[in-house]
Amino acid sequence: MFTTLLQAAEPQTQGSMIMSFLPFILIIAVFYFFMIRPQQKRQKELNSFRDALKKGDQIVTTGGIYGKVSEVKEDVIVVEVAEGVKMRFDKSAILSSVDKQQ
Repeated sequence: MFTTLLQAAEPQTQGSMIMSFLPFILIIAVFYFFMIRPQQKRQKELNSFRDALKKGDQIVTTGGIYGKVSEVKEDVIVVEVAEGVKMRFDKSAILSSVDKQQ
């Protein structure tokens, strides 16, 4: 046990410190390029889609409700789900366009 404490107290060279941190750096890089970056790209595309919504677009909400946009306000979208039946949704509840799903 005393020898392991002495080995831990020895000064390490610069090369061995870099080699010990290299796996952690590689793991962080893999997480960024395979998980974080694609998610940020999808979120940016979704936000631009929501900002481009206009009257008459066929949409699907996150709850699975299909409808046609009848009015667009700053943060609220009024969706006509049936003849004469209109519902208000927050823009963040709009998932996609019906045309994109087919």
